Amino acid sequence: MLSGAVKAVDYLKQGIQLGKDINEMSSAVTNMIHHTHDLEHMEKRAKNPTLWQQMFSSKNIEKVAVETLMAKKKMQKHRQELKNLILMNYSETMWQQLLQLEGQIRRDRMKAHSLKVERLDKIKNIIGITFLSFTIIGFFVLIAYLWKMQRG
Repeated sequence: MLSGAVKAVDYLKQGIQLGKDINEMSSAVTNMIHHTHDLEHMEKRAKNPTLWQQMFSSKNIEKVAVETLMAKKKMQKHRQELKNLILMNYSETMWQQLLQLEGQIRRDRMKAHSLKVERLDKIKNIIGITFLSFTIIGFFVLIAYLWKMQRG
């Protein structure tokens, strides 16, 4: 995620240094926003893991949280560099327009992505709970069967 965001920011910085208009580089802006949002989403999921993740991959959750925090700090540095470059070569208005565009894309994407992830998490939890329930029920049925066989 971070490498994609860094590439997008680097592309934007190079384009601005070469005198390209930021509107010509809209795909890089979109990529930067996309990857930044993914980093933020990973951080949220690490802070609020699903039941399944808590049960089976608690160490992985901690690792993801640390990696995400480090990537977020690096991304903040790159965004500050991009902001400084835009302010030097354009104006405060251009930076504000970029922030507005980013906000709108982020809101739309976050809404769609959150719904998708929530559905997948619910499905995983239902499958996990169902499997666990059948296992427990099967265990009790086995015990009852063995008890019945022993009694005659």
